[in-house]
Amino acid sequence: MSSHPIRLLELDSRSFERRLAENPLVILPVGALEAHGPHLPLGADQIQAEATALALAERTEGLVAPTLPYGSAPSARGFPGTVSLSIPELEDHAAAVLGELARTGVRRLLVLSGHAERGHMAALREAGDRTMREHPSVRVVVLSDYDFVYELRGRESPADDGHAGLLETSRVLAIAPASVGRERPVGRYRHSPFVPGAPRPDDWPESVIGDSRGASAELGRRVQEHVLARLTETVAALLPR
Repeated sequence: MSSHPIRLLELDSRSFERRLAENPLVILPVGALEAHGPHLPLGADQIQAEATALALAERTEGLVAPTLPYGSAPSARGFPGTVSLSIPELEDHAAAVLGELARTGVRRLLVLSGHAERGHMAALREAGDRTMREHPSVRVVVLSDYDFVYELRGRESPADDGHAGLLETSRVLAIAPASVGRERPVGRYRHSPFVPGAPRPDDWPESVIGDSRGASAELGRRVQEHVLARLTETVAALLPR
């Protein structure tokens, strides 16, 4: 456990300046306020991204920037509580934050999103690309922790597990158990990717993909350890000091 603050919001200006001399990895968590069935909180993506960022920073001697709490989540806009930015809005906001971090002297940036919807990730990648073009000395890597969670489909879960299903419910049980409700829904996503727009209610009745009935904190801890191991490898390969 680090004896020094790893959250940027807890550092004073001079301490931050001293840390910059070490060329630290700075992790920008990105969440979404989005329905996750009747059992997981609207902020499940943010909860997972923040917990993962803090654990990764411990392993890499990194720093964690304040989270971007809103994302692009058009598929879940029909459910109460979902707040979805447009792709251009998210791209511009993320690019502005990354650009300011680069301006302060940060040179190694990891954008870690707990939300993995295609347009959302495309916006973050465009923001990262803009940052590197405008600040050539900066390296940016953009990914979702679910790039690694879903490597476990077919091993720790059925191959068709997905949003708010077995793996995600287990992971939130491990990270923030008090936030998880008692229900364990089963859901299927029937909306065709060839049909524009958000799914209809009968295409995705509970904002759940998969069977969450077997979820457990023990499984969630295994999932989280896999994610952290893969993230540590990725940082070493793509963002070396």
